[in-house]
Amino acid sequence: MRQTFAGLALELSYAMSWTCFVAAFVMVRGLVPAAAGTSVPVLVFGLLGTFAPSIVALGLTARSEGAAGIQSLLGRIFRWRVGVRWYVFAVGYLAMIKIGVALVHRIAVGVWPRFGVEPWYILSVATVLSTPVQAGEEIGWRGYALPLLAARLGLARTSLLLGIIWAIWHLPLFFVPGIDNYGQSFMIFALQVPAISVPMAWLYARTRGSLLLVMLMHGATNQTRNIVPSDVPGAAHALTLSTYLPAWLTVTLLWITACYFLVRMPNIRHPNR
Repeated sequence: MRQTFAGLALELSYAMSWTCFVAAFVMVRGLVPAAAGTSVPVLVFGLLGTFAPSIVALGLTARSEGAAGIQSLLGRIFRWRVGVRWYVFAVGYLAMIKIGVALVHRIAVGVWPRFGVEPWYILSVATVLSTPVQAGEEIGWRGYALPLLAARLGLARTSLLLGIIWAIWHLPLFFVPGIDNYGQSFMIFALQVPAISVPMAWLYARTRGSLLLVMLMHGATNQTRNIVPSDVPGAAHALTLSTYLPAWLTVTLLWITACYFLVRMPNIRHPNR
């Protein structure tokens, strides 16, 4: 029954999110990307689509477990009493990957890659401010689906499966003008996201099911990914495979570290709920 609810949650999340994303795409056709990014349809439908996984998770939890289940699920957002090292891990994981990308690029090619222009303090503030917004996804992905799927598949396999589902969920956003992903290589993105899903599942398990920490990691990942951008300026073909070296170095380092976590990942079938 629990796995049935997990499957239903994923199906409903896709249906609701993609309906919103496609609606945004249809309503902004004809606008230049810069204008589309600030248009009401993109903002409203984009936000609603982003929150769909958690809306679905809360609805199914209310149906199956009632108010007590809702309280338990939302309570994981406030599990903040974990070791300081896990906060450092959440905030610094992708930043360290990107620093590694820069160093490998410098050694291999002889020049530094293109760096982002945002100063560290702006990235820090943006991470803090964006963390609450990640509840829109993380209540659904890590808070609801991860424990249900792990009960059947184990944590390691679930982290990979959920990463693939999470990556494909973003696909329509690569065709909506004004969104950061617009026109970029979805293939590169789809290779990166499952590798990020693995340490996020590790973090969730190690912090006794803290949604706050995975929300923080999600926010930090979004903000620090452009320390060394994988994006190609002016890209317009989302379904092509990028040849940009920093993007492939990012994929490589992400998977090297993901394999480390997969090998060492505890054999947990019931992550803390």
